Amino acid sequence: MDDLLTLAVPVWNLALRCVVIYGALLVGLRLTGKRELGQFTVFDLVLVLLVANAVQPAMTGPDSSLVGGLVIIVVLLAVNALVGQLRLRSPRLNALLRGHPAVLVEDGHWLDAALRHEGVDREDVLMAIREHGVDSVEDVKLAVLELDGTVSVVPKDSPTIRTRRRVRYARHGL
Repeated sequence: MDDLLTLAVPVWNLALRCVVIYGALLVGLRLTGKRELGQFTVFDLVLVLLVANAVQPAMTGPDSSLVGGLVIIVVLLAVNALVGQLRLRSPRLNALLRGHPAVLVEDGHWLDAALRHEGVDREDVLMAIREHGVDSVEDVKLAVLELDGTVSVVPKDSPTIRTRRRVRYARHGL
């Protein structure tokens, strides 16, 4: 029973390990592209499970106490909340962490450099185009990979609505 409550390492050590792992995962996920949870492939799921299994010892170190696990949970939740608040307060940080939408098709033409950069293949975009009721890529005015991993499609025959209103910065929730 005493082993469950006694930390094998100082609290600051566990907290520092969690913050470093959180930061590394955040950067890694940001660099690997945009994808919705519902769009995860089997390979993505395997990767997430392996990463979770691999980083667990790096976060806990030699500690296997119940208190150590609770410290890790609290630190991860606090760091996540802090990052969320910082994103709301800093448009630059928000843009850095969220990224920008990427145009994949413009005026019926594939933008191959954008497809390669985002790691998206034409078949995935064609599926999104069909889901939007458009027959072929030639009928697409714009196809955009959005921040949440979805592909927005604007058909060529859709009306263009012009407005004088300008939006400078819109705050988005977490």
